[in-house]
Amino acid sequence: MLLGKDFVLPKSMVAEPRLDYVALGHIHKAQNLNEGNHPPVIYSGSIERVDFGEVKDDKFFVVADVEKGHTEMDWRKLEEIRPFHDRYLKLSSQKDITAQIISALPAPEVMEDAVVRLVLEYPRAWASLIDDGAIQDHASDAFEFHFVKRPQMDERIRLPHDQTVGDLTPVELLEKFWQASHVPDEDIKALQELTAEILQEEHEEEADVAVEMIGEESEEEESLAVPAA
Repeated sequence: MLLGKDFVLPKSMVAEPRLDYVALGHIHKAQNLNEGNHPPVIYSGSIERVDFGEVKDDKFFVVADVEKGHTEMDWRKLEEIRPFHDRYLKLSSQKDITAQIISALPAPEVMEDAVVRLVLEYPRAWASLIDDGAIQDHASDAFEFHFVKRPQMDERIRLPHDQTVGDLTPVELLEKFWQASHVPDEDIKALQELTAEILQEEHEEEADVAVEMIGEESEEEESLAVPAA
């Protein structure tokens, strides 16, 4: 029987009492498909982890003493196999982004000769703040380092159903922009205060210009006035 491209045997064909030991391959996970019965139907598994689906799997080899009608088995755990380290980080602040990423990784001596993966989720707008070179340098002693970036689309800020963009002042619109860009609250406050100062200065300059223009128009009208007879 075929399952996809793999040939599949029913368990009844291999868990046959006339056999004394059945050794199977291809599956990486160590297991006995006929536990507690004869014959043992054994996947000894791979002797190394080969992907991140096996990060937590122990690895073994089997010593079997096979006799007619009876088999003694000894599962022997493999020590000092190549370690896998799987890390995940979701950024919520743009402060010291590269330092945050490096802190999420194991220490360099722990990564030495190991296979390491870091999955990073972050707002797409922060991509330029990630120092790939510094991160690769930190993981340079790893046997393999997989840096998986998952930029996230920014969620659009929705206004209440009874409010439109035209209802907002420039300062209020700018605050919405900071929020959509994931700027920290304390920075938003400082930026909004600076914005208010700039707009106030601009308003005062426009007022001064308007007063000057009115004064000049008044002088022109006086110079053009004709004295009464």
